[in-house]
Amino acid sequence: MMDFRMFAALLVFIAMLLVACGGETPTLSDPALIRGQRVFIRECATCHSTKPGVNLVGPSLDGIASSAGTREEGMDSRGYIQLSIIKPSEYVIDGFVDQMPATFGSTLTEEELENVIAYLLTLE
Repeated sequence: MMDFRMFAALLVFIAMLLVACGGETPTLSDPALIRGQRVFIRECATCHSTKPGVNLVGPSLDGIASSAGTREEGMDSRGYIQLSIIKPSEYVIDGFVDQMPATFGSTLTEEELENVIAYLLTLE
């Protein structure tokens, strides 16, 4: 029987594989973006791909830097991404079920949140 730590490690490994096989991942040199990518791999990649058209549990985040700014009138990409992470039930994409955890606002540190947002803003 698999214990929780082994299961969690397996999920992280699968997430890393998915990201590694995913679409056009930008080359990152900024340490904050690298940390943001790590947060993404750890917390998001199990459910969200960065590969175009590859929807996992949630929608692909390919092109989110461009598309997020068009989703809500008067809201820029950064604001939309931040609120989508903190209050995901308010921003469910058509065709997807409202199942993203609403805990990231309290489980991610402010730095982790800022870094993952910065990373997502590189996904043109």
